[in-house]
Amino acid sequence: MICAGASVSAHADTGKLLLTGGVSSIDGAAGGGLTPWAVIGSNATEGEVGATAFVTTARTKDYGLNVIGASVGIHDRYELSIAQQDFKTGVTGTGLGLPGLRLKQTILGAKVRVAGDAVLDADTLMPQVAVGVEFKNLGSTGLDGTLRTLGAKRDGVDLYVSATKLFLGQSLLVNGTLRATKANQNGLLGFGATLGGGNNNSYSLQPEFSVAYLISKNVAIGAEYRFMRNKLETAGRAANLGNGLRSEDWKDIFIAWAPNKNVSVTLAYVDLGVIVPATTASRKQTGYYLSAQVAF
Repeated sequence: MICAGASVSAHADTGKLLLTGGVSSIDGAAGGGLTPWAVIGSNATEGEVGATAFVTTARTKDYGLNVIGASVGIHDRYELSIAQQDFKTGVTGTGLGLPGLRLKQTILGAKVRVAGDAVLDADTLMPQVAVGVEFKNLGSTGLDGTLRTLGAKRDGVDLYVSATKLFLGQSLLVNGTLRATKANQNGLLGFGATLGGGNNNSYSLQPEFSVAYLISKNVAIGAEYRFMRNKLETAGRAANLGNGLRSEDWKDIFIAWAPNKNVSVTLAYVDLGVIVPATTASRKQTGYYLSAQVAF
């Protein structure tokens, strides 16, 4: 699938360096493709308001994901975002008795920069730090009964803190994020689980890391690693599914290109580990990720 950006009206003339505002993650927040960074989306600098819009598609061996979303950046300090995810299980849904199953999730996000400035503090050790929240709602599908059996909810809230450090002299950006979450497979398999007892229904702290290297002023290459909560496997074992609901960490290797200050395109190789191995013969879900963003 070819992704194309949509035009967005906003009030900002950028003073930001290309790609230092990140791209739009699959959850809508500015950062990398898989994880948020401490940067604030859009081209808006202090005293300005800007906006972004993006479309993303990803394909693995058995699954497909399409995402559309937008965000508003206010004074380079506050960010509000929305994303709509459409996850297609393809033929694997037949293993659940639900051929052609599609899982749709809406994510509302908010982020605030609380310390540092990635560009202005580039010659110091001070990173830019932001805290964020994501409100997630998984739409009703034929999977509702399974989630109820597992004791998983269709609504959840993620909390995170991110620190982003830009080393301008070395053309290097590094980011670390720590997420508190109950989400199973980022929320596409609900939130928490009561079946099997233990602490399956409690929050887990999951780290996420990104590194990007600017090979030119408008091209960056890098990688991401996102630890994924695996509490649903215990509930699956209690439901006699063995390790059929196991999840594994997500990672990617990407290249991002910004032909001008308003447009960026990101292409990545992704490895999402196993996703519902009970229906995929434990195949690794590797494939590609393609995203286009417009920012003002």
